[in-house]
Amino acid sequence: MSDAERADNATSIVKVEERKMTVTCKSKVFSAFDKVYGTSADQERIYKEMVSPQVERVLAGYNCTLFAYGQTGTGKTYTMEGGSTSDVSYKDDPTIGIIPRAVEHIFEELEKSNTEEYSIRVSYLELYNEELYDLLAPTSEDRERLRIFDDPSKKFFGLGDMLVSGAEELPVRNRFEVYNLLKRGADRRVTAATFMNMNSSRSHSIFTVSVVLRENTQNGEELVKQVRYLVLYYDFMNSGNINQSLLTLGRVITALTTSAPHVPYRESKLTRLLQDSLGGSTITSIIATLSPASTNYEESVSTLEYAARAKSIRNHPECNQTLTRKALLKEYNEEIEKLRRDLRSAREKNGIFLSQESYTGMENEIATKTEQLRELEGQLDAAIKKLQKVC
Repeated sequence: MSDAERADNATSIVKVEERKMTVTCKSKVFSAFDKVYGTSADQERIYKEMVSPQVERVLAGYNCTLFAYGQTGTGKTYTMEGGSTSDVSYKDDPTIGIIPRAVEHIFEELEKSNTEEYSIRVSYLELYNEELYDLLAPTSEDRERLRIFDDPSKKFFGLGDMLVSGAEELPVRNRFEVYNLLKRGADRRVTAATFMNMNSSRSHSIFTVSVVLRENTQNGEELVKQVRYLVLYYDFMNSGNINQSLLTLGRVITALTTSAPHVPYRESKLTRLLQDSLGGSTITSIIATLSPASTNYEESVSTLEYAARAKSIRNHPECNQTLTRKALLKEYNEEIEKLRRDLRSAREKNGIFLSQESYTGMENEIATKTEQLRELEGQLDAAIKKLQKVC
């Protein structure tokens, strides 16, 4: 328990039985989990048992997501980032978190493999109050609100079915550069929290590692495979102040686990970002963190209930195809040309379908057309940037 919980005279009400894989919160028993960990579990063990197999799947060509969920102050940031950004390997510093361990693991495996050429890029986003910001923007003035666009074809290697327009994707060459980027992002989060007059950061962090593998065939053709590892750690406030993201996430999980005809992904940016990770083609693991304190009973039960329901979601993982560079560029160019045609068509049709019956109807139509234009422009911009990275 934390010092604040002890000062509040809280007692421990959570019992963890790792062998039985059960968690008991007062009299409620939860047993729908693949792994459970008590307070003695360290970073190395959690990484080895939970994350290392996922990284191996990433290198085999699958997109993967690690989604950490729980009440503020229960250890998500420590689990993901760690308690140190020192220059030693994770083998020498047991406090190093999942993200730097995963990146170091990826580098080690690629260096041991026969991969002729590879590149790794990372992005670091923050979602607060349904607004998305880039934590790696060059300056604080560049921290504009980012826009999310649909990519149903999944050709432009965003977040599954989504593209985030304008987000920085920075190349990294070793784990130390990742430490520096994590620190830069953390500093930006603190600055943003102060600027928005929050008592503490209630934002959600999305760290993405994108890997491009290249090799040449005997015929001299260059083969390209792209994979993505997304790490999202999600905060929720006390039950008296549940936010839109949490409510929508609950509805999405309910819809997926009851085979509902409609899944409300689009009602929140968080669930749009997680669309391919919840019920899609990504391999997803969830870490739920909770407080053992009696003062946080409701939040702990809520966390366990969400995790138990999410466990029954079924994804359908698909291995990313290895394409020749020529075929990949051809696909990108065809998609870019299609987007340009759609954009021209949308602009030309502006004014034709406006309702003349009422001023309100006309304004609504204008707003709809404007949003369509913005979405197409954003898709086109993101597509061109992805093409430039492959060239």
